[in-house]
Amino acid sequence: MYTQQQKKQFKGIGHHLDPVVTIAAKGLSESVLTELERALDDHELIKVRFVHDRETRATLLGALVESTQCEVIQTIGGIALILRRSKTPNAALSNLLRHRA
Repeated sequence: MYTQQQKKQFKGIGHHLDPVVTIAAKGLSESVLTELERALDDHELIKVRFVHDRETRATLLGALVESTQCEVIQTIGGIALILRRSKTPNAALSNLLRHRA
């Protein structure tokens, strides 16, 4: 669990990020989950776009959090900012390390 101050910093970093994964009609398919795992391992803090109504988005986001063990930092409309710290972050890829204030 992160403090409000930490979440505020994460939101500041995430503001300039583009979504790296879009979850569309097929939902959380195996290929989408594989890409999410790779993106979280590489970048730690990522945006995910959902192309669904509000209820479906909430259901899919809950399943995404459960399957990837990430934390939701913020949701705005169809975009979710999620975070999962890497055990061995790559300074060249990690959004947290590259965008420190």
